[in-house]
Amino acid sequence: MQKEVYKGKFIQVTEEEMNGVIWERCYLSNGVIVFPITDDGKILLIEERRPHETPTIRLKPVSGILEEELGTPLDNAQREMQEEIGLKARKLTQILHLKSTGTVNSAQYFFAAEGLSEEKLPNPDGEDVILGIKAFSPEELEEMIWSEKLKWSLSTLGIFKLLHYLRTR
Repeated sequence: MQKEVYKGKFIQVTEEEMNGVIWERCYLSNGVIVFPITDDGKILLIEERRPHETPTIRLKPVSGILEEELGTPLDNAQREMQEEIGLKARKLTQILHLKSTGTVNSAQYFFAAEGLSEEKLPNPDGEDVILGIKAFSPEELEEMIWSEKLKWSLSTLGIFKLLHYLRTR
């Protein structure tokens, strides 16, 4: 039986003894990651202030915690775009679903967002967190990954899947 060791807002840690061995598990919040695509084929990323990270300012896709009480992953993706960049998509396509189990557990849903129009919702994280929105061509994004101007992360897998989606649609 799992015993909860820690429970925070975004992370839960448990321990479980199996055959004399203590196994630790970390449960991260499930999330959505969205890549808005402009009519001219540019991908929008957010420049965001993250005081608890190093560096404190980073580029990132639209993303947020999956709040199941607010609907499906698709509903959550649409809402995150409206809160973070003030845009709504006519078409959202799920391009990747990653579910990790074992020591680290979480599920992430990745979307391509097309047919963008303005429709802002208040950002519960505060409006001063977002410093700007930057547009990149698919080639620029790929170059930024390989040159490590854009740090490797879970979002990098989503970008590679997005690039494949854009080439094959």
